Amino acid sequence: MTGKEVVLTYEGLKKLEEELDFLKSVKRREVAERIKQALSFGDISENSEYDEAKNEQAHLEGRILQIESMLKHAKVIDEDEVTTDSVSLGSKVKLLDIEFDEEVEYSIVGSTEADPANHKISNESPVGSALIGKKSGDIVEVAAPDGIVKFKILEIYK
Repeated sequence: MTGKEVVLTYEGLKKLEEELDFLKSVKRREVAERIKQALSFGDISENSEYDEAKNEQAHLEGRILQIESMLKHAKVIDEDEVTTDSVSLGSKVKLLDIEFDEEVEYSIVGSTEADPANHKISNESPVGSALIGKKSGDIVEVAAPDGIVKFKILEIYK
């Protein structure tokens, strides 16, 4: 992930900063305490608690480095620059799934923040990339595993 620009909304940036703060302050202390406790059991050569705690520490430090790198390369979407003329990063869109005659809403976010279960799709996803640059009223076709899915853009908003 080194050097690659990470596109984030302001909300996504705050979430990463909060996670980093939690990992560095609370989680590090908890893991250090587990290691200290496991060492008190004596011989570490056959001490599974010590091994687990050290593995957790390695995972924790890896995640801290990952978040720090993401924050270092973060480009925050300026919500004032998001227009409602066409779909872009930071846009919210209301779509009509033409086949099922159902309305769906998505927020277009960077890949780091993508969370389809919460209607946040990446600009790099098939649907997200198909929507970028399109306007209200446009019909968008997206290749899906079971064929072409067609959406009509009903509304673009912030």
